[in-house]
Amino acid sequence: MFTGLISDIGTVSVRSDTGRGARFRIACVYDPASIDEGASIACSGPCLTAVEVGGKNGKAWFDVEVSPETLDRTTAHDWQAGTRLNLERSLKLGDELGGHLVTGHVDAVTAVLDRQERGDYTAFTVGLPPALAPLVAEKGSVALDGTSLTVNSTDDDRFTVMVIPHTLKVTTWGEIRAGDRINIEVDLMARYAARLMEARGR
Repeated sequence: MFTGLISDIGTVSVRSDTGRGARFRIACVYDPASIDEGASIACSGPCLTAVEVGGKNGKAWFDVEVSPETLDRTTAHDWQAGTRLNLERSLKLGDELGGHLVTGHVDAVTAVLDRQERGDYTAFTVGLPPALAPLVAEKGSVALDGTSLTVNSTDDDRFTVMVIPHTLKVTTWGEIRAGDRINIEVDLMARYAARLMEARGR
């Protein structure tokens, strides 16, 4: 479980394709001694397992293995050496919940349709897949590339988020432009509320 508050920007240093899946080595500034093999780390959205850890002196790395299903359903399909990723360690009991509850289970890949600078803030318009439209609400929460953001407005096939300067600085959002593909995970409570309504309708 995660909160959507990014704690580092990692960089893919090696991609190794393994049959239909892939293995990635991700460089980061985490203390390698603090990462157990088998630990869960959200990498720009998807929750991945650290299968090997190494490094020292602020030059840590961890390896993750990505299944064909995850490659097909997330932007991991596009990752190459040099790709920068939003990283978040898994939530511990007692940690501050500053964002919203994020599972690391990506619902879809969508695209940034527009980026506009509005004074000190930056507005992003994001495509909204039809199946997810009922689950994204104005003033609700959404995780985009692993980042917890508030929905400013919604339309039939798109919604907007406003990103503050701090978030632009400490995440990959400072680099994102119109046309970029991103991972989207809808709010967990919205998903279960929709499922409950569906079950009652039967």
